[in-house]
Amino acid sequence: MRSALIILDMQNELIDPQGKVGSKGFWKTVDELKLVEKTARVADAFRDRNWPVVFVNVGFEKGYIDAISQQSRLAHLKEMNAMIIGEFGTGFPPALAPREGELVVTKRAVNPFHNTNLLNWLQCNKVEHIVLAGVYTHMVVDSTARHGDDSGLFVSILEDCCASPDMELHRTVCEKVLPLFGTVTDLVTLLEQIGQQD
Repeated sequence: MRSALIILDMQNELIDPQGKVGSKGFWKTVDELKLVEKTARVADAFRDRNWPVVFVNVGFEKGYIDAISQQSRLAHLKEMNAMIIGEFGTGFPPALAPREGELVVTKRAVNPFHNTNLLNWLQCNKVEHIVLAGVYTHMVVDSTARHGDDSGLFVSILEDCCASPDMELHRTVCEKVLPLFGTVTDLVTLLEQIGQQD
């Protein structure tokens, strides 16, 4: 079964201390949990096996002419002029920088499958199993798991490679919601499983 790692929204705007959103405090959570380092380990393990690593970010054209949602969270981004394509906020930290040839999906919605080529790309590359890491757990990770399951994919969620600003919400989603749509696991368990597939 061919697997792909999907790294969700781990972009500078959200997880870097200089990010317009992350600077409000979430970068500290990401740093304390060592999310970047852990996710980079998984990415390297996938690359060593020539398995796909896919990056997803949120990005909008200047003026937000391509924005979809009418909810207040988007108004908050507009106030900060955040998530503009081509700027620092839509880039990735150096430790997680996409390699040449790796797919980067820029989405305008919470769900990375919505109005993008992600599902078609996975199908064309014969991917049957997606492994999810990223932020926020209760938004993009949850949405991706649900859509992946509805699309007939096997889904695994790396609990210790995901986070939300409210970590109690993260725990609740991992314990009570995500098991309905996939397998909630962790970095060490996944790496052990990959090693057993030699």
